Amino acid sequence: MDPDRIDTTMLIVASIVFVAVVLFLAVFARYAGLWIQCKVTGAGIGFFDLVMMTIRKVNPTLMVRSKIMAVQAGLTRHYSISTRALEAHYLAGGNVPNVIKALIAAHRASIDLDWNVAQAIDLAGRDVLEAVRTSVYPKVIDCPDPKKKAGTLDAVAADGIQLKARARVTVRTNLKQLVGGATEETIIARVGQGIVQAIGSTKSYKSVLENPDQISRTVLNQGLEAQTAYEIVSIDIADIDVGENIGAQLQADQAEADMRVAQAKAEQRRAQARAREQEMVAHVQENRAKVVLAEAEVPQAISEAFRTGQLGVLDYFELKNVQADTRMRVAIAGGSDGSELAGVTTRD
Repeated sequence: MDPDRIDTTMLIVASIVFVAVVLFLAVFARYAGLWIQCKVTGAGIGFFDLVMMTIRKVNPTLMVRSKIMAVQAGLTRHYSISTRALEAHYLAGGNVPNVIKALIAAHRASIDLDWNVAQAIDLAGRDVLEAVRTSVYPKVIDCPDPKKKAGTLDAVAADGIQLKARARVTVRTNLKQLVGGATEETIIARVGQGIVQAIGSTKSYKSVLENPDQISRTVLNQGLEAQTAYEIVSIDIADIDVGENIGAQLQADQAEADMRVAQAKAEQRRAQARAREQEMVAHVQENRAKVVLAEAEVPQAISEAFRTGQLGVLDYFELKNVQADTRMRVAIAGGSDGSELAGVTTRD
């Protein structure tokens, strides 16, 4: 065999070995610290597993720290938390350290929180660590929401007096209903509705001012936390003020409306009376026209009586004397000329 060819082969093999050694040392230097931490703490993550995490686009540092926290807190003795489960939750978009911290806090507080439930809560977009903290240390919610324009809950008692109240609701997280449960806005809306309803069913505003706790107990017993992510611990009336006399205003408005209706009806009756008056005037004029027509027929009847011989000259002059006497009597009495009372005209 040619010595030069042997030398070339040996050089290539040595180069490959050198590159392999360099790569191994680089990889070992990259994961040595994490691997040593796993060995010292008993996290149970091997060197090859660390390399495969990088290939699967999983942050090995994050996984190692999360697993170490779980092991050191004793979670692995109570929950089945494997390295693959941590990787799966990370790849699903979950916050692995936050879930581990939430499980540690729940375990320390003797709260029943399963690993699968914690994953579901985290993947649902809820802050599982904050939920556990709220379950341990209840938080206070202002009702109504101070971020909204309405600063008070306005309600009217049975006697018509308006009351303006503000309440503080103490809640803690209900981990079993956190996934799919309603949020703080629902609690605020339900508590506000309950306070308004309780005040509205009170006979007098004075009883509310004397005993605000009665309203709190009434609202608390309505089961407002159903289907929500919280459990209501207490409802406290922080402030209550007397507003306007809504009942008196409504009565005044009703009286004004009744007055307007009465005025409208009176105007209607007045218009009907005027129309009836005009009808009667027209009817009187019509009757007077009929009288004039009837009086116009009297001379014709007298002429016809002369022609037929039923009325003589003496009879006619006697009629004229009666008419003259009637007009004289009427003139003395201060009346008209008497032609209308005689029933005939002076025309021949």
